Amino acid sequence: MSADKHLQSWQERFEMAEAMQPLLGKLYRNQGVEVVVYGKPLLNASTIEIIKSHRLVRRHVGEKLRLRESFPFVEALSKLAVKQCKVDIGKLAVNYWREYQDASQIEAYMSRELADAITHQDDEEARDVVLYGFGRIGRLLARLLIERTGVSNKLRLRAIVLRGGRTGDLEKRASLLRRDSVHGPFNGSVEVDEENNAIIANGTYIQVIYANSPDEVDYTKFGISNALVVDNTGIWKDEAGLGLHLKSPGASKVLLTAPAKGAIKNVVYGVNEQDILDEDTIVSAASCTTNAITPVLKAVNDKYGIENGHVETIHSYTNDQNLIDNYHKADRRGRSAPLNMVITETGAAKAVSKALPVLEGKLTGNAIRVPTPNVSMAIISLNLNGETNKHDLNEYLKDMALQSELQNQIDYTDSTEIVSSDLVGSRYAGVVDSQATIAEGNRAILYVWYDNEFGYSCQVVGVMQKMLGLNYQSLPHG
Repeated sequence: MSADKHLQSWQERFEMAEAMQPLLGKLYRNQGVEVVVYGKPLLNASTIEIIKSHRLVRRHVGEKLRLRESFPFVEALSKLAVKQCKVDIGKLAVNYWREYQDASQIEAYMSRELADAITHQDDEEARDVVLYGFGRIGRLLARLLIERTGVSNKLRLRAIVLRGGRTGDLEKRASLLRRDSVHGPFNGSVEVDEENNAIIANGTYIQVIYANSPDEVDYTKFGISNALVVDNTGIWKDEAGLGLHLKSPGASKVLLTAPAKGAIKNVVYGVNEQDILDEDTIVSAASCTTNAITPVLKAVNDKYGIENGHVETIHSYTNDQNLIDNYHKADRRGRSAPLNMVITETGAAKAVSKALPVLEGKLTGNAIRVPTPNVSMAIISLNLNGETNKHDLNEYLKDMALQSELQNQIDYTDSTEIVSSDLVGSRYAGVVDSQATIAEGNRAILYVWYDNEFGYSCQVVGVMQKMLGLNYQSLPHG
């Protein structure tokens, strides 16, 4: 291909991606339809990101997906009465072009494949959400909720609850939402309403409330009712402490973004969210590590069976550690986080059994905190009941990442060059690094990357939807 043809091809792809953008935006904001290409989200994607998502299809299916091949599916989707779902146009397009030679059957094909979403009754009421705490997870949850702003949005971020309330606090909180050293700038505009103590982000009016205890707030004074309170503080982890939220007028349910104590259900979205009942008022979304490893462990156990194993997490440092050497009540965590690898404990391996009881007593775990600000890795060493090898195990996990009910939790990479910073912003619970897989006989060692902030926050949003009875299916099913 000549240099001019390369440029012409690029220009055509660029223009096609530009034409997709308004359709993608309207589909989400007006119908609640999130469009992806083999799991890669196109919501608020740039033209370059749309082009790159199509190039990655070759890694999954061994063949190109051109934008001119997928664009008719976006057009057809925009004409259908599809609501409240995630649609993978990459899979739809690849499957279609394998069966048909021209575009004449696309609309009929789409109507068949998306029939469940077309008949879906969009009668769920929008629900109020309150973020109690505004640290790393709180701010990322805010970003995820705000990017979904639109007439079809069912999760409405109404308020943030903070301790303190010193002079200049509001502007500082808004600034931390605008700028993030790891995840980059906020995609949109953030304004401060000092007079009414509120933050306005992309048109979302967020009341900022100051309180020192969960039971001090009357949410109804701010027009908030029947709200889900998402506790990001980690201060209260049992039923007695988290139950304080339910004493506040306007609050009806509580979700903890940390492992819970006692009888509170620990839920890993995609694995055991069906355990959440309408009458459950307090639920935990477990930990980032538990969310990263449980879907992979479930997939492996379903096929091979797990006799026992050990999980070692190589985890980025967190705000709980010290920036420089200083007193800390926990062992070793007082030493400077940016300068040391720090051995510490993790309950993630044991917590897996709360979401996947079949693994009760079969796993041990430990953790090493390392001097990186985000993205961690779980090294999962397993003794299996069945035999396998590297190729077969990787092919199975690749299929799980692409075609199974765990496709929104498990991602898969065969890159020989990927490193931790490449996974910043990953929306998956965990990413299987196939090049590092070791398997022979009944022994297997898996390496699973995870964005312990953003990927986990995406999992939390899934639990939020389930707690509030919001149905959001992924299509096509196969």
